[in-house]
Amino acid sequence: MPAVGGAVSNGWEAVRDAFVNNLENSEEIGAAVSVYHRGKKVVDLWGGSFDAEKTQPYVEDTLQLVFSTTKGITAIAVAMCVERGLLSYDEKVSTYWPEFAQHGKGDATVAQLLSHQCGLYTVDGDISLAEALDWTTITERLAATAPRWEIGTKHGYHALTYGWLAGELVRRVDPTHRSLGAFVQQEIVSKVGGELWIGLPESEESRVSPMIGGLNSIPEDLDPAIKAMMEQFMGPNSPGGQALSLNGAFGIENAFNRRDVHAAEIPAANGITNARTLARIYSSLISEVDGVRLLKPSTVEKVRALVTPENEPDTCLIMPTTFGMGFMVHGPFSLFGGPGSFGHPGAGGSVAFALPEKEIGFGYVMNQMATNLANDFRAQRLAESAVACASAL
Repeated sequence: MPAVGGAVSNGWEAVRDAFVNNLENSEEIGAAVSVYHRGKKVVDLWGGSFDAEKTQPYVEDTLQLVFSTTKGITAIAVAMCVERGLLSYDEKVSTYWPEFAQHGKGDATVAQLLSHQCGLYTVDGDISLAEALDWTTITERLAATAPRWEIGTKHGYHALTYGWLAGELVRRVDPTHRSLGAFVQQEIVSKVGGELWIGLPESEESRVSPMIGGLNSIPEDLDPAIKAMMEQFMGPNSPGGQALSLNGAFGIENAFNRRDVHAAEIPAANGITNARTLARIYSSLISEVDGVRLLKPSTVEKVRALVTPENEPDTCLIMPTTFGMGFMVHGPFSLFGGPGSFGHPGAGGSVAFALPEKEIGFGYVMNQMATNLANDFRAQRLAESAVACASAL
């Protein structure tokens, strides 16, 4: 039996069984899962190895990059600004960010931007990684980019650009003009507790488990139809390929294991955290966690309402995706804990979500990447076990 640390409360043993099964079947190298129920931690597990060579254990204080699971944290920051009257989902982006109005984008709303409807999944022209990591450069480039479709007529996954777009909105309206990373630290993490950075301090770098494998590692024995679809949407000239690599800027091998990428603020893709912090934050959206609740129930209902048209294909990901106000909501691409769930998955497997109907906050992180953007079978087994446990109480 693989070494597993942590604990589960009575009635939640099925989540531990699913976690151990994932490790025993060699589907994991290192991973962690956590569940909060009614504001209390009921599952907190970690296990496996920190690195591909299996020279170190995956332990309680291991940190993990979680790719697009970061988007949900950014969506929380936006929702907090809305609650404070600093932003409105129905207002034009250009009201807060005048430069955004270039190339006919002046009437685009905050809701359209958050639901990936603005056609800004990449920038016009070439861009280097160094330029992409500089906040002023990338946000100016996005403001000066022409939309790839008439805004509001389609949606397509803004895999990297979502974070800079939403993050610049937060920076513009915040009274002290803090960066998105600073806002998250001071207004979310410090209030709820835990460890999560968008822009990792160098002092924490040694704790970060490296990502192993990636979306470019398409298995040769994959079903031919699935392989063809992946190659279609990941090709360098396809919308999906441009969105995922920012016109090739992030196409460098192991880009997201680099110190400079960890240090930058990429609020769509470089959050570094652990499972318990993700579960704790999502629980605090729907329940009090040690006296702290981040969002009002009325705001939660707004953010988890479907905004994109039902069954509309995603221009970048080909299949239909379901977006609310910056969060993915339950749908075929984002199963989470079932109807009512809202959160965000990350490339390769990580995921965090809340399910108000079951009073669950859920977080899962791992270092062994699968060749998927969502619906990782390891995470899904854990989520389904957690929902079953909550339903039985």
